[in-house]
Amino acid sequence: MTRRQTVDEADLTRRLDAMSLKEKVTLLTGGDAWTLTPVVAAGLASLALSDGPAGPRGTAFGDAVTPSLLFPSPTSLSAAWDEETAYEAGRLMGLKARQMGIHVLLTPTVNLHRSPLGGRHFECYSEDPLLTARTAVGFVRGLQATGVAATVKHFVGNDSETERTTYDARIDEKTLRETYLAPFESAVKEAGAWVVMAAYNAVNGTTMTENEELLNGLLKEEWGFDGVVVSDWQATGSTEASALAGLDLVMPGPDGPWGTALLAAVEDGRVPEAVIDDKVRRILRLAARVGALDGVDAPESAPVPEDVRSRIRDLAVRGSVLLRNDGLLPLRPDALRKVALIGPNAVRFATQGGGSAHVTPEHVVTPLEGLRRALGDGVEITVHQGAFPHARLLPLGGGTATDPVNGEPGVRLEYRSADGTVLSEEHKAPAANWFPLLLADEVTELFVRTRLTLRESGVHRLSVIGPGHITLHVPGHAPQTHEQLQDDDDIVSLALRPPAHTFAFPASRGETEILVRFRPQRHLPYPITLLGLGYDTPRGTDEEELDAAVTAAATADAVILMVGSDADTETESVDRATLALRGRQNDLVERVCAANPRTAVVVNAGAPYLLPWADRPAALLWSWFPGQEGGDAIADVLTGSEPGGRLPTTFPAAKADVPVLSTRPVDGTLDYSEADLIGYRAYAARGTTPLFPFGHGLSYTTWDYEDFVVTGDMDRGLSIRVTLRNTGTRAGREVVQAYLAPADDEPQRLIGFAAVEAAASEAVIATITVPAKALTVWSAVGRVPRSGPHRLRVGRSAADLRLTAAVPRAS
Repeated sequence: MTRRQTVDEADLTRRLDAMSLKEKVTLLTGGDAWTLTPVVAAGLASLALSDGPAGPRGTAFGDAVTPSLLFPSPTSLSAAWDEETAYEAGRLMGLKARQMGIHVLLTPTVNLHRSPLGGRHFECYSEDPLLTARTAVGFVRGLQATGVAATVKHFVGNDSETERTTYDARIDEKTLRETYLAPFESAVKEAGAWVVMAAYNAVNGTTMTENEELLNGLLKEEWGFDGVVVSDWQATGSTEASALAGLDLVMPGPDGPWGTALLAAVEDGRVPEAVIDDKVRRILRLAARVGALDGVDAPESAPVPEDVRSRIRDLAVRGSVLLRNDGLLPLRPDALRKVALIGPNAVRFATQGGGSAHVTPEHVVTPLEGLRRALGDGVEITVHQGAFPHARLLPLGGGTATDPVNGEPGVRLEYRSADGTVLSEEHKAPAANWFPLLLADEVTELFVRTRLTLRESGVHRLSVIGPGHITLHVPGHAPQTHEQLQDDDDIVSLALRPPAHTFAFPASRGETEILVRFRPQRHLPYPITLLGLGYDTPRGTDEEELDAAVTAAATADAVILMVGSDADTETESVDRATLALRGRQNDLVERVCAANPRTAVVVNAGAPYLLPWADRPAALLWSWFPGQEGGDAIADVLTGSEPGGRLPTTFPAAKADVPVLSTRPVDGTLDYSEADLIGYRAYAARGTTPLFPFGHGLSYTTWDYEDFVVTGDMDRGLSIRVTLRNTGTRAGREVVQAYLAPADDEPQRLIGFAAVEAAASEAVIATITVPAKALTVWSAVGRVPRSGPHRLRVGRSAADLRLTAAVPRAS
């Protein structure tokens, strides 16, 4: 067969005709959790799908995961305010996915930061539809340039996690069109995304997998989407309704609501075969695009670049946001002798959020490693935790635990029957969090044995993850028991938020062999359970840890204080309950800053938190979840690399100021009653001053906005040329932002932006192109031009706008 570069629709028809009806229907449900069933008659290889917002994870969980590349969180990527940066991240991610044999990456997540409490806030780009759209367009183009399909998700109204599989998002059409659908539209119509994921939730009364108005009517017909609509995992609950609505692929498989039921519906005439053919054609078209059709050229492949680690490091630098700086930064290593590295996130670095986006990297650069490289051997660095705010212990590590049978890192796992007979046993290597286990019917209890190397005396802590009855046996101590159960039979909930309990036991330094007897809860519709172990060394009380940190800070030339959250606090399937930092982190910041005014606070978190102490430190840097190279990236910024980021979301000064706080549905309904006034637009409408405004971020230099020229008009679009000068003593980067301020009472809206770089004293021109569509408003008759007159304002953030001009009217 002749090999071709582009999709040949006639060839797809021939392949479609070669398939039986049963083969067609079988293809429309996953062959397993992450792959599709190959079809020999059509020359179709199995397509592999993988989660991917922070990097391609692969098709396995637990200890079977292949290490991958862990990128900065999507919010960090959006903080760069740059399509080229997003393109680079997508391209690198695609090259790694191709290397791993992945055809479809389940990213980007373009739901909005509707509430700062949203559990997947870190996985979404921003609170603004335009910034989200431009980031998504760059990312999708970069990813698909490598021949890996982007999956734009979660379509649509899936902006929170509470009751996410069942709630009904009530959104009026103007808000839906202008705000929540806008990033999806750009990703589909501009970037040409090949896959869209239908969300769990309903919109205006109809679940998204059955929402014909939005899937067939808007996505496929109005927007011309020619790709595949895939369900979120286990989101499909019907046969005919979802098949007729425009859903193309049910995941996971092989079980599900389609299969034999859909085959019968076609044979009975309840679902036309033409509907099935359209779905199959879309999958074949996708296969052609990603190189999974026999005889069709795969996209040109390139290896993962040898310097990929430095590129990921640079992405994290570009997303880092310097919120305050009284002159402490950048640090000068030659002026330092002793630096105190303090804080829970300095000791337990948070590189990513939790949930299905989790990636296991080959390595992680810690803040200590990064600072040691950046400051050199001449600077002494002391490390103190200061507080322990974490909800879970770290996984039981290979350096701490060994299998008592073979001596290899990990544990010995025995499967036992009701009478205690050992049915089978195996070695389990240390897993990132837990490992899934398939259980035969006769298995009633699991014995987990491991030999712990205790490096110090004191009270040690061991946690057990998984639903069931647990007994911990430690030599010299009475057995400890605990029962922890999962209330529902949702396997997704179990995988993302398994129950856990921590046992404490005193022990001396040395080796001890422990036994965990685990009687699993057999409640799921699958013969599966989860089991994991966590461990923590002895530590002082909160007050003792605080005192030690303060003492270290007082004697240091400078302090780097790292606070924030982790993958248990910010995670899929559950929204945050509070905007406050966990534990005694606020106390830690207050006391350390009082002990040493030369303190730079680095917040290592994916979403906004209340910072009542924000004016205390000499410098405040927001690092987000910066990925595997984050330790080096943070050290780079602290010692002089330009902090490239600007806030993609508003940081509140107080809980009462947040426009949309609750993520909890009422009687199953989540009412988007705020219309399109979320984020900075809502703050402006209410006259509320945030702690840090949307678009805010400092440079290591200063900028003067000298002039700007606007051409075009409201009907044809605008071209904005802004002249600005770097008035500092070093090169820097600036993000110029343009906002449209309507003449009526409607708050201003971001309509464009551009990033520029300039040497010291150099003038540069930022050019921002605003398409005519961005100047329209949705009405009952569709999009119409906004009535005038309007003002155009440009500057450094939504609250720092330096220049203003009237927008030209139509000629």
